[in-house]
Amino acid sequence: MYKKKECVAMLLAGGQGSRLYALTTKIAKPAVTFGGKYRIIDFPLSNCVNSGIDTVGVLTQYQPLVLNEYISNGQPWDLDRSFGGVHILSPYQAKGRSDWYKGTANAIYQNLYFIKTYDPDYVLVLSGDHIYKMDYSLMLDFHKESAADCTIAAIRVPWEETSRFGIINTAEGGRITGFEEKPKEAKSNLASMGIYVFNAKKLYAYLEADDADKFSSNDFGKNILPKMLASGEKMFAYTFDGYWKDVGTVESLFEANMDLLGEKPTLDLSDTSWRIHSRNPIAPPHFTGDKAVIKNSIISLGCEIEGTVENSILSAGVKVAEGASVKNSIIMSGATICEGADINYAIIDENAEIGQGAKVGAPRKKGVKIAVIGRGCKVDRGGEVGCGEIIDSSDK
Repeated sequence: MYKKKECVAMLLAGGQGSRLYALTTKIAKPAVTFGGKYRIIDFPLSNCVNSGIDTVGVLTQYQPLVLNEYISNGQPWDLDRSFGGVHILSPYQAKGRSDWYKGTANAIYQNLYFIKTYDPDYVLVLSGDHIYKMDYSLMLDFHKESAADCTIAAIRVPWEETSRFGIINTAEGGRITGFEEKPKEAKSNLASMGIYVFNAKKLYAYLEADDADKFSSNDFGKNILPKMLASGEKMFAYTFDGYWKDVGTVESLFEANMDLLGEKPTLDLSDTSWRIHSRNPIAPPHFTGDKAVIKNSIISLGCEIEGTVENSILSAGVKVAEGASVKNSIIMSGATICEGADINYAIIDENAEIGQGAKVGAPRKKGVKIAVIGRGCKVDRGGEVGCGEIIDSSDK
């Protein structure tokens, strides 16, 4: 029986995330912990399912082990389907060639066979390192109504940040008239979110031409989109006005986590109409000791809190001993904060240990940078890690 999918999603999840430093020494950026119980990739995967898109190719490359194990068969996101579902797509050796993914466009090109298996009318290209809730079906409807060849999701960003993004210039109705990748002086503050809808056959043609161009960087922002625009293809911007954050830096990752706190959080993950699904650990409820003090914080399963936790987010299995203090910080799974340790404005990665009486970071204020302790690292008893310092696990 012949089957097809109207839309196939391709999720680019192979990024190294070098600006996250110690947090991505051993794992890919989309696998980084977020909000206590999630990983970054939970957001685009959940958005797909909630939008009615049930066929997703996840393109991995850099340090894929944790990400591959986490996604597994896709069951937590209802993507364990007999036809469709989630598929891990790594670089592979084919007859006559063997290549790493050279760029975002090349990653999709190398997996055209996967896409064509489902004979889709549309291809949705996503990034695996953004935090947001978005209904892709509305964007797809806009694409159809506009009779577009390519639609780019776009959001307004502060003018001082335009050099970090692909900037879109539009005419009335959202028709794209110009696209500049990370311009020094932008003409607009409408930024590409790295989310694209393409008519499938049109995408195939441009990817094949791009692969044949030996001078191409094989990148959507630098090559595919400008070439489509120069060729007169119908390209539209779909403006998104919800929460969206590129968590590609230590600072932006920290800020996005802090957006979950408070009586009225900027990013509300308790909304049952748009759930963010995740693979949850098997752990007992968290334990709070008689002397524990917890204020404005998220405490996950399996945590044991005997000390003070304020304005912080703790992932599963974190231990905070009596007399220890954790403020304005993110503590990831399995980390141990020993007796008398003082953590302030810091990110402590998985299975790290902060020794008795040690000090990490400094009070959060303007000009003070975040201290980062890498996965599995140990700060010795009485040790001190200053603000902005990064302790990496690359030598472990």
